[in-house]
Amino acid sequence: MTALRLRPWQRAAFDRFAATEGDPEGGGANFLAVATPGAGKTTFALACARWALAAERRRLIVVAPTSHLKVQWSLAAHRLGLQLDPEWTPSGGIAKDVHGIVTTFQQVATGDTANVLKGISHDAFVILDELHHAGDEKAWGDAVRLAFSTAHRRLCLSGTPFRSDTASIPFVRYDDGQAYADYEYGYGDALRDGGVVRPVYFPRVDGNMEWSAPDGSVLSASFQDELARDQVGHRLRAALSLEGEWLPHVLEQGHERLMHIRETHPQAGGLVIAMDQEHAQGIARLIRARFGTPADVVISDDPGASKKITAFADSDAPWLVSVRMVSEGVDIPRLRVGVYASTVSTELFFRQAIGRFVRWQAGRASQQAFVYLPDDLRLRTHAFQIMESRRHVLRRFEPGDELTGIDEQDGAFDEIPAEPLGPEQLSLFSVLSAVATGMQIHAISPTGVAVPFEFGVDEPDLPEPVFADDPMLELELPDIPTDAGWAPDGGRSVFEIKDELRERNADLAKRLVDITGWGHARVNGEMNRLGNVAAVSSATTDQLERRLRKSEEWLQQLRKRRA
Repeated sequence: MTALRLRPWQRAAFDRFAATEGDPEGGGANFLAVATPGAGKTTFALACARWALAAERRRLIVVAPTSHLKVQWSLAAHRLGLQLDPEWTPSGGIAKDVHGIVTTFQQVATGDTANVLKGISHDAFVILDELHHAGDEKAWGDAVRLAFSTAHRRLCLSGTPFRSDTASIPFVRYDDGQAYADYEYGYGDALRDGGVVRPVYFPRVDGNMEWSAPDGSVLSASFQDELARDQVGHRLRAALSLEGEWLPHVLEQGHERLMHIRETHPQAGGLVIAMDQEHAQGIARLIRARFGTPADVVISDDPGASKKITAFADSDAPWLVSVRMVSEGVDIPRLRVGVYASTVSTELFFRQAIGRFVRWQAGRASQQAFVYLPDDLRLRTHAFQIMESRRHVLRRFEPGDELTGIDEQDGAFDEIPAEPLGPEQLSLFSVLSAVATGMQIHAISPTGVAVPFEFGVDEPDLPEPVFADDPMLELELPDIPTDAGWAPDGGRSVFEIKDELRERNADLAKRLVDITGWGHARVNGEMNRLGNVAAVSSATTDQLERRLRKSEEWLQQLRKRRA
Protein backbone atom coordinates (compact mmCIF):
# COMPACT_ATOMS: atom_id res chain seq x y z
CA MET A 1 0.00 0.00 0.00
CA THR A 2 1.09 3.56 -0.71
CA ALA A 3 -0.16 6.56 1.25
CA LEU A 4 -0.83 9.56 -0.97
CA ARG A 5 -1.52 12.95 0.61
CA LEU A 6 -3.97 15.04 -1.40
CA ARG A 7 -5.02 18.67 -1.27
CA PRO A 8 -8.57 19.26 -0.04
CA TRP A 9 -9.95 19.84 -3.54
CA GLN A 10 -8.15 16.75 -4.86
CA ARG A 11 -9.65 14.59 -2.12
CA ALA A 12 -13.13 16.07 -2.62
CA ALA A 13 -12.89 15.56 -6.39
CA PHE A 14 -11.58 12.01 -5.90
CA ASP A 15 -14.46 11.15 -3.57
CA ARG A 16 -16.97 12.47 -6.09
CA PHE A 17 -15.26 10.55 -8.90
CA ALA A 18 -15.29 7.31 -6.88
CA ALA A 19 -18.95 7.82 -5.96
CA THR A 20 -19.98 8.02 -9.64
CA GLU A 21 -18.43 4.64 -10.57
CA GLY A 22 -21.11 2.71 -12.45
CA ASP A 23 -23.71 5.43 -11.89
CA PRO A 24 -25.26 6.58 -15.18
CA GLU A 25 -27.18 9.33 -13.38
CA GLY A 26 -23.96 10.68 -11.86
CA GLY A 27 -21.96 10.81 -15.05
CA GLY A 28 -21.29 7.13 -15.64
CA ALA A 29 -18.29 6.55 -17.88
CA ASN A 30 -17.41 10.25 -18.25
CA PHE A 31 -16.14 12.57 -15.53
CA LEU A 32 -15.01 16.16 -16.21
CA ALA A 33 -12.79 17.88 -13.63
CA VAL A 34 -12.03 21.55 -14.20
CA ALA A 35 -9.24 23.03 -12.07
CA THR A 36 -7.07 26.11 -12.37
CA PRO A 37 -3.52 25.64 -13.74
CA GLY A 38 -1.13 24.75 -10.94
CA ALA A 39 -3.80 23.14 -8.76
CA GLY A 40 -2.56 19.58 -9.28
CA LYS A 41 -4.86 18.03 -11.90
CA THR A 42 -2.20 15.44 -12.80
CA THR A 43 -1.90 14.12 -9.24
CA PHE A 44 -5.68 13.98 -8.88
CA ALA A 45 -6.07 12.08 -12.16
CA LEU A 46 -3.32 9.58 -11.37
CA ALA A 47 -4.81 8.94 -7.93
CA CYS A 48 -8.11 8.11 -9.65
CA ALA A 49 -6.23 5.85 -12.08
CA ARG A 50 -4.43 4.01 -9.25
CA TRP A 51 -7.75 3.45 -7.50
CA ALA A 52 -9.49 2.24 -10.68
CA LEU A 53 -6.64 -0.09 -11.73
CA ALA A 54 -6.44 -1.57 -8.23
CA ALA A 55 -10.15 -2.40 -8.24
CA GLU A 56 -9.75 -4.27 -11.53
CA ARG A 57 -6.65 -4.65 -13.67
CA ARG A 58 -7.07 -2.45 -16.71
CA ARG A 59 -4.88 -0.72 -19.24
CA LEU A 60 -4.21 3.00 -18.63
CA ILE A 61 -4.15 5.44 -21.55
CA VAL A 62 -3.35 9.14 -21.22
CA VAL A 63 -3.90 11.65 -24.04
CA ALA A 64 -1.90 14.89 -23.61
CA PRO A 65 -1.88 18.15 -25.62
CA THR A 66 1.82 18.09 -26.62
CA SER A 67 4.77 15.76 -27.05
CA HIS A 68 6.61 17.46 -24.20
CA LEU A 69 3.73 16.70 -21.86
CA LYS A 70 3.85 13.00 -22.77
CA VAL A 71 7.18 12.73 -20.96
CA GLN A 72 5.93 14.90 -18.09
CA TRP A 73 2.93 12.60 -17.61
CA SER A 74 5.17 9.52 -17.71
CA LEU A 75 7.46 10.88 -14.98
CA ALA A 76 4.52 12.02 -12.83
CA ALA A 77 2.94 8.56 -13.15
CA HIS A 78 6.21 6.92 -12.07
CA ARG A 79 6.22 9.00 -8.86
CA LEU A 80 2.76 7.58 -8.11
CA GLY A 81 3.72 3.99 -8.84
CA LEU A 82 2.46 3.73 -12.43
CA GLN A 83 4.58 3.14 -15.54
CA LEU A 84 3.55 4.81 -18.80
CA ASP A 85 5.28 4.63 -22.19
CA PRO A 86 5.42 8.05 -23.90
CA GLU A 87 7.20 6.59 -26.95
CA TRP A 88 4.30 4.36 -28.01
CA THR A 89 3.52 4.09 -31.71
CA PRO A 90 0.50 2.37 -33.28
CA SER A 91 2.75 -0.11 -35.09
CA GLY A 92 4.81 -1.06 -32.04
CA GLY A 93 2.43 -2.62 -29.56
CA ILE A 94 2.52 -2.14 -25.77
CA ALA A 95 5.29 -3.60 -23.61
CA LYS A 96 4.32 -5.87 -20.72
CA ASP A 97 6.33 -3.91 -18.13
CA VAL A 98 4.19 -0.74 -18.32
CA HIS A 99 0.66 -0.07 -17.12
CA GLY A 100 -0.17 1.85 -20.27
CA ILE A 101 0.80 4.57 -22.71
CA VAL A 102 0.76 8.34 -23.28
CA THR A 103 -0.17 9.77 -26.67
CA THR A 104 -1.32 13.16 -28.00
CA PHE A 105 -4.57 14.36 -29.59
CA GLN A 106 -2.71 14.98 -32.83
CA GLN A 107 -1.30 11.45 -32.83
CA VAL A 108 -4.76 9.98 -32.17
CA ALA A 109 -6.02 11.70 -35.33
CA THR A 110 -3.04 10.64 -37.48
CA GLY A 111 -3.44 7.81 -39.99
CA ASP A 112 -5.12 4.71 -38.60
CA THR A 113 -4.13 5.43 -34.99
CA ALA A 114 -7.71 5.91 -33.78
CA ASN A 115 -8.70 2.44 -34.99
CA VAL A 116 -5.63 0.92 -33.30
CA LEU A 117 -6.47 2.73 -30.06
CA LYS A 118 -10.08 1.60 -30.27
CA GLY A 119 -8.89 -1.96 -29.80
CA ILE A 120 -6.31 -1.08 -27.15
CA SER A 121 -8.66 1.15 -25.11
CA HIS A 122 -11.56 -1.28 -24.91
CA ASP A 123 -12.47 -1.47 -21.21
CA ALA A 124 -9.43 0.69 -20.39
CA PHE A 125 -9.12 3.69 -18.06
CA VAL A 126 -8.54 6.80 -20.19
CA ILE A 127 -7.34 10.23 -19.05
CA LEU A 128 -7.96 13.05 -21.53
CA ASP A 129 -5.79 16.00 -20.48
CA GLU A 130 -7.01 19.45 -21.59
CA LEU A 131 -9.84 17.79 -23.49
CA HIS A 132 -10.89 21.01 -25.24
CA HIS A 133 -8.13 20.22 -27.78
CA ALA A 134 -10.38 17.48 -29.13
CA GLY A 135 -12.39 20.27 -30.76
CA ASP A 136 -9.37 21.96 -32.37
CA GLU A 137 -10.27 20.27 -35.65
CA LYS A 138 -13.33 18.21 -36.51
CA ALA A 139 -11.02 15.32 -37.41
CA TRP A 140 -9.51 15.42 -33.90
CA GLY A 141 -12.89 15.24 -32.19
CA ASP A 142 -14.06 12.43 -34.48
CA ALA A 143 -10.83 10.49 -33.86
CA VAL A 144 -11.09 10.85 -30.08
CA ARG A 145 -14.70 9.63 -30.12
CA LEU A 146 -13.76 6.65 -32.28
CA ALA A 147 -10.65 5.74 -30.28
CA PHE A 148 -12.14 5.81 -26.77
CA SER A 149 -15.85 5.18 -27.14
CA THR A 150 -15.63 1.70 -25.56
CA ALA A 151 -13.30 2.62 -22.66
CA HIS A 152 -14.42 1.65 -19.17
CA ARG A 153 -14.10 5.22 -17.88
CA ARG A 154 -12.93 8.52 -19.31
CA LEU A 155 -11.55 11.07 -16.88
CA CYS A 156 -11.52 14.43 -18.65
CA LEU A 157 -9.36 17.30 -17.38
CA SER A 158 -9.30 20.99 -18.25
CA GLY A 159 -7.97 24.23 -16.86
CA THR A 160 -9.88 26.20 -19.51
CA PRO A 161 -13.35 24.64 -19.92
CA PHE A 162 -14.40 26.55 -22.99
CA ARG A 163 -13.44 27.04 -26.60
CA SER A 164 -13.26 30.06 -28.86
CA ASP A 165 -15.31 28.39 -31.60
CA THR A 166 -18.54 26.42 -31.70
CA ALA A 167 -17.03 22.91 -31.82
CA SER A 168 -18.44 20.65 -29.12
CA ILE A 169 -16.07 18.65 -26.95
CA PRO A 170 -16.32 14.83 -26.97
CA PHE A 171 -17.48 13.10 -23.77
CA VAL A 172 -18.62 16.37 -22.15
CA ARG A 173 -22.18 16.69 -20.87
CA TYR A 174 -24.20 19.56 -22.36
CA ASP A 175 -27.50 21.05 -21.35
CA ASP A 176 -29.02 23.70 -23.59
CA GLY A 177 -25.65 24.28 -25.26
CA GLN A 178 -23.74 24.68 -21.99
CA ALA A 179 -21.06 22.28 -20.77
CA TYR A 180 -21.11 21.04 -17.19
CA ALA A 181 -18.19 19.90 -15.08
CA ASP A 182 -18.54 17.19 -12.46
CA TYR A 183 -16.09 19.07 -10.25
CA GLU A 184 -14.72 22.63 -10.48
CA TYR A 185 -11.86 24.29 -8.60
CA GLY A 186 -11.18 27.86 -9.68
CA TYR A 187 -8.27 30.26 -9.32
CA GLY A 188 -10.07 32.15 -6.53
CA ASP A 189 -10.67 28.89 -4.63
CA ALA A 190 -6.98 28.05 -4.93
CA LEU A 191 -5.88 31.51 -3.71
CA ARG A 192 -8.16 31.26 -0.69
CA ASP A 193 -6.86 27.79 0.22
CA GLY A 194 -3.25 28.99 0.29
CA GLY A 195 -0.22 26.99 -0.81
CA VAL A 196 -1.72 26.18 -4.22
CA VAL A 197 -1.29 29.13 -6.60
CA ARG A 198 0.35 32.55 -6.66
CA PRO A 199 -1.33 35.93 -7.07
CA VAL A 200 -0.72 37.26 -10.59
CA TYR A 201 -0.36 40.98 -11.30
CA PHE A 202 -0.91 42.51 -14.73
CA PRO A 203 1.12 45.62 -15.60
CA ARG A 204 -0.73 46.94 -18.68
CA VAL A 205 1.29 49.28 -20.88
CA ASP A 206 -0.30 51.84 -23.17
CA GLY A 207 1.51 53.41 -26.12
CA ASN A 208 1.39 55.56 -29.21
CA MET A 209 1.69 53.42 -32.34
CA GLU A 210 1.99 54.55 -35.95
CA TRP A 211 1.92 52.21 -38.92
CA SER A 212 1.40 52.01 -42.65
CA ALA A 213 -1.59 49.79 -43.42
CA PRO A 214 -1.72 47.35 -46.37
CA ASP A 215 -3.89 49.85 -48.31
CA GLY A 216 -1.15 52.49 -48.01
CA SER A 217 -2.86 54.66 -45.41
CA VAL A 218 -0.83 55.86 -42.42
CA LEU A 219 -2.58 55.43 -39.06
CA SER A 220 -1.67 56.23 -35.48
CA ALA A 221 -3.45 55.30 -32.26
CA SER A 222 -3.01 54.50 -28.61
CA PHE A 223 -4.59 51.44 -26.99
CA GLN A 224 -7.36 53.68 -25.67
CA ASP A 225 -8.53 54.76 -29.14
CA GLU A 226 -11.50 53.09 -30.83
CA LEU A 227 -10.56 51.40 -34.11
CA ALA A 228 -12.09 49.21 -36.78
CA ARG A 229 -11.67 45.48 -36.31
CA ASP A 230 -8.72 45.01 -38.69
CA GLN A 231 -6.99 48.10 -37.30
CA VAL A 232 -7.11 46.63 -33.78
CA GLY A 233 -4.88 43.82 -34.97
CA HIS A 234 -2.57 46.23 -36.84
CA ARG A 235 -2.14 48.36 -33.71
CA LEU A 236 -1.21 45.36 -31.58
CA ARG A 237 1.25 44.08 -34.20
CA ALA A 238 2.83 47.54 -34.39
CA ALA A 239 3.33 47.66 -30.61
CA LEU A 240 4.91 44.20 -30.54
CA SER A 241 7.25 44.87 -33.46
CA LEU A 242 10.96 45.01 -32.71
CA GLU A 243 11.17 47.96 -35.11
CA GLY A 244 9.54 50.25 -32.54
CA GLU A 245 10.43 51.11 -28.96
CA TRP A 246 7.27 49.86 -27.23
CA LEU A 247 8.40 46.24 -26.91
CA PRO A 248 12.04 46.98 -25.96
CA HIS A 249 10.72 49.34 -23.25
CA VAL A 250 8.35 46.69 -21.86
CA LEU A 251 11.09 44.04 -21.98
CA GLU A 252 13.30 46.41 -20.01
CA GLN A 253 10.55 46.87 -17.41
CA GLY A 254 10.11 43.11 -17.16
CA HIS A 255 13.84 42.51 -16.91
CA GLU A 256 14.21 45.06 -14.09
CA ARG A 257 11.34 43.42 -12.23
CA LEU A 258 12.92 39.97 -12.69
CA MET A 259 16.32 41.15 -11.45
CA HIS A 260 14.63 42.66 -8.39
CA ILE A 261 12.83 39.38 -7.65
CA ARG A 262 16.07 37.40 -8.12
CA GLU A 263 17.61 39.35 -5.22
CA THR A 264 15.46 37.24 -2.88
CA HIS A 265 14.62 34.37 -5.27
CA PRO A 266 17.85 33.75 -7.24
CA GLN A 267 16.31 30.98 -9.35
CA ALA A 268 13.36 33.09 -10.53
CA GLY A 269 12.82 33.01 -14.29
CA GLY A 270 11.04 35.03 -16.95
CA LEU A 271 9.12 33.99 -20.06
CA VAL A 272 8.37 35.99 -23.20
CA ILE A 273 5.54 34.68 -25.38
CA ALA A 274 6.33 35.80 -28.94
CA MET A 275 4.35 36.07 -32.20
CA ASP A 276 6.37 33.67 -34.36
CA GLN A 277 9.79 32.06 -34.67
CA GLU A 278 11.47 35.09 -36.25
CA HIS A 279 9.97 37.33 -33.58
CA ALA A 280 11.17 34.99 -30.81
CA GLN A 281 14.73 34.93 -32.14
CA GLY A 282 14.74 38.73 -32.40
CA ILE A 283 13.52 39.12 -28.82
CA ALA A 284 16.21 36.74 -27.57
CA ARG A 285 18.90 38.71 -29.41
CA LEU A 286 17.56 41.97 -27.93
CA ILE A 287 17.63 40.57 -24.37
CA ARG A 288 21.19 39.33 -24.82
CA ALA A 289 22.42 42.58 -26.38
CA ARG A 290 20.57 45.14 -24.29
CA PHE A 291 20.66 43.45 -20.88
CA GLY A 292 23.77 41.28 -21.25
CA THR A 293 21.92 38.22 -20.01
CA PRO A 294 21.28 34.78 -21.57
CA ALA A 295 17.96 34.08 -23.30
CA ASP A 296 17.00 30.67 -24.67
CA VAL A 297 14.45 30.11 -27.46
CA VAL A 298 12.07 27.16 -27.80
CA ILE A 299 10.03 26.68 -30.96
CA SER A 300 7.84 23.81 -32.09
CA ASP A 301 10.01 23.00 -35.14
CA ASP A 302 13.02 22.31 -32.90
CA PRO A 303 13.23 18.55 -32.19
CA GLY A 304 15.10 19.36 -28.98
CA ALA A 305 12.44 21.79 -27.70
CA SER A 306 11.16 19.44 -25.00
CA LYS A 307 14.64 18.92 -23.57
CA LYS A 308 15.28 22.68 -23.65
CA ILE A 309 12.13 23.32 -21.63
CA THR A 310 13.11 20.68 -19.08
CA ALA A 311 16.65 22.05 -18.85
CA PHE A 312 15.32 25.60 -18.34
CA ALA A 313 12.89 24.43 -15.65
CA ASP A 314 15.73 22.80 -13.71
CA SER A 315 18.21 25.67 -14.12
CA ASP A 316 18.55 29.21 -12.82
CA ALA A 317 18.73 30.78 -16.31
CA PRO A 318 16.88 34.13 -16.38
CA TRP A 319 14.91 34.19 -19.65
CA LEU A 320 13.08 31.85 -22.00
CA VAL A 321 11.43 33.02 -25.24
CA SER A 322 8.72 30.86 -26.80
CA VAL A 323 5.96 30.99 -29.40
CA ARG A 324 3.47 28.33 -28.35
CA MET A 325 5.61 25.63 -26.74
CA VAL A 326 5.19 26.93 -23.18
CA SER A 327 1.50 27.74 -23.21
CA GLU A 328 -0.24 24.83 -21.56
CA GLY A 329 0.55 22.16 -18.99
CA VAL A 330 4.28 22.88 -18.88
CA ASP A 331 5.42 22.99 -15.27
CA ILE A 332 8.09 25.64 -14.55
CA PRO A 333 7.28 26.80 -10.99
CA ARG A 334 10.16 29.30 -10.89
CA LEU A 335 8.54 31.56 -13.52
CA ARG A 336 7.82 34.91 -11.85
CA VAL A 337 7.81 37.43 -14.72
CA GLY A 338 6.18 37.25 -18.13
CA VAL A 339 5.87 39.47 -21.18
CA TYR A 340 2.84 38.72 -23.36
CA ALA A 341 4.16 39.66 -26.81
CA SER A 342 1.79 37.55 -28.90
CA THR A 343 -0.92 38.74 -31.28
CA VAL A 344 -3.11 35.78 -30.27
CA SER A 345 -5.93 37.43 -28.32
CA THR A 346 -8.32 34.54 -27.62
CA GLU A 347 -9.25 33.98 -23.98
CA LEU A 348 -8.32 30.29 -24.24
CA PHE A 349 -4.71 30.95 -25.24
CA PHE A 350 -4.39 33.85 -22.80
CA ARG A 351 -5.51 31.74 -19.85
CA GLN A 352 -3.18 28.92 -20.85
CA ALA A 353 -0.27 31.35 -21.00
CA ILE A 354 -1.06 32.95 -17.63
CA GLY A 355 -1.31 29.47 -16.13
CA ARG A 356 2.47 29.13 -16.49
CA PHE A 357 3.00 31.78 -13.80
CA VAL A 358 0.62 30.68 -11.05
CA ARG A 359 2.39 27.56 -9.77
CA TRP A 360 3.16 27.71 -6.06
CA GLN A 361 6.59 26.91 -4.63
CA ALA A 362 6.51 25.61 -1.05
CA GLY A 363 8.61 27.44 1.51
CA ARG A 364 8.49 30.89 -0.13
CA ALA A 365 6.54 33.63 1.58
CA SER A 366 6.32 36.26 -1.17
CA GLN A 367 5.43 34.73 -4.52
CA GLN A 368 4.06 37.56 -6.61
CA ALA A 369 4.12 36.94 -10.37
CA PHE A 370 3.95 39.73 -12.96
CA VAL A 371 2.77 39.41 -16.56
CA TYR A 372 3.29 42.55 -18.69
CA LEU A 373 0.55 43.13 -21.27
CA PRO A 374 -0.23 45.51 -24.11
CA ASP A 375 -3.22 47.54 -22.87
CA ASP A 376 -5.33 46.04 -25.67
CA LEU A 377 -9.01 45.87 -24.65
CA ARG A 378 -9.25 42.15 -25.41
CA LEU A 379 -6.23 41.27 -23.26
CA ARG A 380 -7.32 43.69 -20.55
CA THR A 381 -10.72 42.01 -20.46
CA HIS A 382 -9.16 38.55 -20.19
CA ALA A 383 -6.96 39.74 -17.34
CA PHE A 384 -9.99 41.15 -15.49
CA GLN A 385 -11.93 37.96 -16.06
CA ILE A 386 -9.14 35.54 -15.14
CA MET A 387 -11.02 34.61 -11.97
CA GLU A 388 -14.20 33.51 -13.67
CA SER A 389 -14.97 29.87 -14.17
CA ARG A 390 -16.06 30.24 -17.73
CA ARG A 391 -18.14 27.33 -18.94
CA HIS A 392 -18.03 26.21 -22.49
CA VAL A 393 -20.98 27.90 -24.24
CA LEU A 394 -21.69 26.87 -27.80
CA ARG A 395 -22.29 30.31 -29.20
CA ARG A 396 -20.36 33.47 -29.98
CA PHE A 397 -20.90 36.94 -28.56
CA GLU A 398 -23.48 38.71 -30.66
CA PRO A 399 -24.11 42.45 -31.01
CA GLY A 400 -26.01 43.61 -27.96
CA ASP A 401 -24.68 40.89 -25.65
CA GLU A 402 -23.77 42.35 -22.29
CA LEU A 403 -20.16 42.27 -21.10
CA THR A 404 -20.59 42.76 -17.38
CA GLY A 405 -18.18 45.26 -15.85
CA ILE A 406 -16.38 45.96 -19.15
CA ASP A 407 -16.92 48.93 -21.43
CA GLU A 408 -17.33 47.50 -24.92
CA GLN A 409 -15.67 49.08 -27.91
CA ASP A 410 -17.23 48.32 -31.28
CA GLY A 411 -15.49 45.32 -32.78
CA ALA A 412 -12.61 45.44 -30.30
CA PHE A 413 -13.67 42.67 -27.93
CA ASP A 414 -14.21 39.33 -29.58
CA GLU A 415 -12.85 35.89 -28.94
CA ILE A 416 -12.21 35.63 -32.67
CA PRO A 417 -8.82 37.27 -33.32
CA ALA A 418 -8.51 39.88 -36.03
CA GLU A 419 -7.84 38.33 -39.41
CA PRO A 420 -4.12 37.47 -39.64
CA LEU A 421 -2.08 39.29 -42.20
CA GLY A 422 -1.16 37.12 -45.17
CA PRO A 423 2.30 37.27 -46.80
CA GLU A 424 1.17 39.86 -49.33
CA GLN A 425 -0.42 42.06 -46.68
CA LEU A 426 2.60 41.74 -44.43
CA SER A 427 4.82 43.04 -47.21
CA LEU A 428 2.60 46.14 -47.38
CA PHE A 429 2.29 46.56 -43.60
CA SER A 430 5.08 48.45 -41.84
CA VAL A 431 5.65 49.89 -38.41
CA LEU A 432 6.56 53.56 -38.41
CA SER A 433 6.87 54.03 -34.65
CA ALA A 434 5.70 52.53 -31.36
CA VAL A 435 6.40 54.26 -28.07
CA ALA A 436 5.29 53.04 -24.63
CA THR A 437 3.45 55.55 -22.47
CA GLY A 438 1.56 54.97 -19.22
CA MET A 439 1.36 51.72 -17.28
CA GLN A 440 -1.44 50.49 -15.01
CA ILE A 441 -1.21 47.46 -12.77
CA HIS A 442 -4.08 45.41 -11.45
CA ALA A 443 -4.18 42.19 -9.51
CA ILE A 444 -7.07 39.81 -9.09
CA SER A 445 -7.92 39.58 -5.42
CA PRO A 446 -9.16 36.32 -3.85
CA THR A 447 -12.68 37.75 -3.98
CA GLY A 448 -12.44 38.08 -7.76
CA VAL A 449 -12.18 41.88 -7.86
CA ALA A 450 -9.55 43.66 -9.95
CA VAL A 451 -7.60 45.88 -7.55
CA PRO A 452 -4.84 48.45 -8.25
CA PHE A 453 -1.30 47.51 -7.30
CA GLU A 454 1.78 49.63 -6.75
CA PHE A 455 5.37 48.41 -6.88
CA GLY A 456 7.09 48.79 -3.55
CA VAL A 457 3.94 48.13 -1.54
CA ASP A 458 4.32 44.75 0.11
CA GLU A 459 1.38 42.42 0.10
CA PRO A 460 0.63 40.20 3.09
CA ASP A 461 2.41 36.87 2.84
CA LEU A 462 0.14 34.23 1.38
CA PRO A 463 -0.62 31.37 3.75
CA GLU A 464 1.00 28.00 3.49
CA PRO A 465 -1.58 25.19 3.42
CA VAL A 466 -3.08 24.58 6.85
CA PHE A 467 -4.35 21.12 6.00
CA ALA A 468 -1.02 19.26 5.89
CA ASP A 469 -1.78 17.01 8.89
CA ASP A 470 -5.43 16.34 8.16
CA PRO A 471 -5.79 12.51 8.13
CA MET A 472 -8.87 12.79 5.91
CA LEU A 473 -6.62 13.94 3.07
CA GLU A 474 -4.48 10.79 3.11
CA LEU A 475 -5.46 8.18 0.54
CA GLU A 476 -4.27 4.59 0.87
CA LEU A 477 -3.80 3.02 -2.57
CA PRO A 478 -2.68 -0.55 -3.32
CA ASP A 479 0.51 -1.01 -5.32
CA ILE A 480 -0.13 -2.37 -8.82
CA PRO A 481 2.27 -4.65 -10.71
CA THR A 482 2.55 -4.65 -14.50
CA ASP A 483 1.93 -7.76 -16.60
CA ALA A 484 5.69 -8.37 -16.38
CA GLY A 485 5.75 -8.00 -12.58
CA TRP A 486 6.92 -5.17 -10.38
CA ALA A 487 8.82 -2.20 -11.79
CA PRO A 488 12.58 -2.08 -11.12
CA ASP A 489 13.67 -0.60 -7.81
CA GLY A 490 15.41 2.75 -7.86
CA GLY A 491 14.58 6.30 -8.74
CA ARG A 492 14.29 5.93 -12.51
CA SER A 493 11.08 5.12 -14.34
CA VAL A 494 10.76 2.22 -16.77
CA PHE A 495 10.65 4.79 -19.59
CA GLU A 496 13.94 6.40 -18.48
CA ILE A 497 15.65 3.00 -18.20
CA LYS A 498 14.37 1.99 -21.64
CA ASP A 499 15.41 5.30 -23.16
CA GLU A 500 19.00 4.63 -22.11
CA LEU A 501 18.88 0.98 -23.22
CA ARG A 502 17.45 1.87 -26.63
CA GLU A 503 20.19 4.45 -27.12
CA ARG A 504 22.86 1.91 -26.21
CA ASN A 505 21.27 -0.65 -28.55
CA ALA A 506 21.22 1.94 -31.36
CA ASP A 507 24.92 2.80 -30.82
CA LEU A 508 25.81 -0.89 -30.88
CA ALA A 509 23.82 -1.37 -34.09
CA LYS A 510 25.92 1.33 -35.77
CA ARG A 511 29.13 -0.47 -34.82
CA LEU A 512 27.76 -3.76 -36.12
CA VAL A 513 26.79 -2.09 -39.42
CA ASP A 514 30.40 -0.86 -39.78
CA ILE A 515 31.97 -4.24 -39.03
CA THR A 516 29.53 -6.44 -41.01
CA GLY A 517 28.83 -4.17 -43.96
CA TRP A 518 25.14 -5.02 -43.62
CA GLY A 519 22.32 -2.47 -43.74
CA HIS A 520 20.71 -1.18 -40.54
CA ALA A 521 17.50 -3.16 -41.08
CA ARG A 522 19.38 -6.47 -41.42
CA VAL A 523 21.58 -5.75 -38.38
CA ASN A 524 18.61 -4.80 -36.20
CA GLY A 525 16.73 -7.89 -37.37
CA GLU A 526 19.64 -10.10 -36.28
CA MET A 527 19.88 -8.27 -32.94
CA ASN A 528 16.16 -8.91 -32.40
CA ARG A 529 16.63 -12.59 -33.21
CA LEU A 530 19.55 -12.94 -30.81
CA GLY A 531 17.64 -11.20 -28.02
CA ASN A 532 14.34 -12.94 -28.80
CA VAL A 533 12.68 -9.55 -29.26
CA ALA A 534 9.76 -8.98 -31.62
CA ALA A 535 10.18 -5.18 -31.74
CA VAL A 536 12.32 -2.72 -29.80
CA SER A 537 9.35 -0.41 -29.30
CA SER A 538 7.35 -3.02 -27.37
CA ALA A 539 10.28 -4.74 -25.63
CA THR A 540 10.52 -4.85 -21.84
CA THR A 541 13.60 -3.65 -19.98
CA ASP A 542 14.71 -7.29 -19.49
CA GLN A 543 14.36 -7.94 -23.23
CA LEU A 544 16.32 -4.82 -24.14
CA GLU A 545 19.07 -5.76 -21.71
CA ARG A 546 19.20 -9.29 -23.19
CA ARG A 547 19.26 -7.86 -26.74
CA LEU A 548 22.16 -5.62 -25.79
CA ARG A 549 24.07 -8.42 -24.06
CA LYS A 550 23.63 -10.93 -26.92
CA SER A 551 24.55 -8.31 -29.52
CA GLU A 552 27.71 -7.38 -27.62
CA GLU A 553 28.66 -11.07 -27.63
CA TRP A 554 28.07 -11.12 -31.40
CA LEU A 555 30.31 -8.05 -31.83
CA GLN A 556 33.09 -9.67 -29.82
CA GLN A 557 32.88 -12.81 -31.97
CA LEU A 558 33.13 -10.74 -35.16
CA ARG A 559 36.17 -8.90 -33.85
CA LYS A 560 37.88 -12.15 -32.91
CA ARG A 561 37.32 -13.49 -36.43
CA ARG A 562 38.78 -10.37 -37.98
CA ALA A 563 41.78 -10.55 -35.69
